[in-house]
Amino acid sequence: QVQLVESGGGLVQAGGSTRLSCAASGRTFSSYTMGWFRQAPGKEPDFVAAISWSGAGIYYADSVKGRFTVSRDNAKNTVYLQMNSLKPEDTAVYYCAADRPPYSGDYVDPGQYDYWGQGTQVTVSS
Repeated sequence: QVQLVESGGGLVQAGGSTRLSCAASGRTFSSYTMGWFRQAPGKEPDFVAAISWSGAGIYYADSVKGRFTVSRDNAKNTVYLQMNSLKPEDTAVYYCAADRPPYSGDYVDPGQYDYWGQGTQVTVSS
């Protein structure tokens, strides 16, 4: 069993930046593909970014490409989401998720992830 705990976020002005962290318990974190999703009220979760176990594979949704950066530190069992040039439409609850091996390969599908954090709110004011 893996527990994921997000932190960071809060209220940010449009054009500003913030960094989310997701700390994982357990000794197998380094073997997981990690994903970030976000969910606005009344909507389905949307894929934001994913990073492979080694960090060699990195994927972004088109809506955040060039503004967000996903990274991981396996020694600290933590994955990060650096969010720059924030827009009001980035407002959502952000979740990190872990996909254990064998990997599905479909990193944009939330149904493929095995563990989820509790989420952290990011609100971007205009």
